[in-house]
Amino acid sequence: MPYLKHITIFPIKSLDGLEVTQATFLKGGAIAHDREFAIVDQHGEFVNGKRTDKIHRLRSVFDLPARIVTMTNQDSAQSQRFHLDDERQALSAWLSDFFGYTVELKQDLHMGFPDDPDASGPTVVSTATLEAITSWFPELSLEEVRRRFRTNLEIDDVPAFWEDQLFGEAGQLVPFQIGDVVLNGSNPCQRCVVPTRDSLKGDRYPNFQKTFITKRQGTLPEWAVPQRFNHFFKLTVNTRVAASEAGKTIKLGDEVKLSSTSSLPGSI
Repeated sequence: MPYLKHITIFPIKSLDGLEVTQATFLKGGAIAHDREFAIVDQHGEFVNGKRTDKIHRLRSVFDLPARIVTMTNQDSAQSQRFHLDDERQALSAWLSDFFGYTVELKQDLHMGFPDDPDASGPTVVSTATLEAITSWFPELSLEEVRRRFRTNLEIDDVPAFWEDQLFGEAGQLVPFQIGDVVLNGSNPCQRCVVPTRDSLKGDRYPNFQKTFITKRQGTLPEWAVPQRFNHFFKLTVNTRVAASEAGKTIKLGDEVKLSSTSSLPGSI
């Protein structure tokens, strides 16, 4: 029976994730506290892993009930605690010192700061998919692969690349359900440079993208829509969640259901 195994949120976009046991949906389709904050420069542009590998040397530990984040600069081993609401200006100043130019922390309580604003719901992957990718890169652990691909929802008890059935032709949404919440699969997520780097150091893995593309193309499941792959550096599924689901909660262990008309692996 497909079930929800992991929920990971990223309270500050591009920084460390936080595993939680349940998550509630916002009106904008995202799960609460995921990418709630983003680091931006003076021009309002994101300061993220696509822009600088230096961000990998920042560690962040969150205590969300207390609204506290502990930041650590791995280069200097200096740590400092900040209240996410009351000390946001001080946190922005600390981050500015780290990056070497002025940045600030922006907040969005409607849908956070997703990479794909048209599909602002949580990203989805299967445990078996991550295990398959780990086998492609023997030097990497499963946890490291998880950190590199930064997915919100992980589904277990399904085959590798099971999630590739959660999108159809361009413009087509594929509904599925986790617990009492209906989500709509939208598209395979196009990956950037971030998965090619060590998640804790920023070092590049030699030929990561080339190896991934070759393996991904060679293992594309029969249930995937090949037209959605103009290239094969894609993994996980972006989703859309209607405003009608706002306030609903998913939790670890929730059953995952596909359309009753589907005959694909893991469908019900």
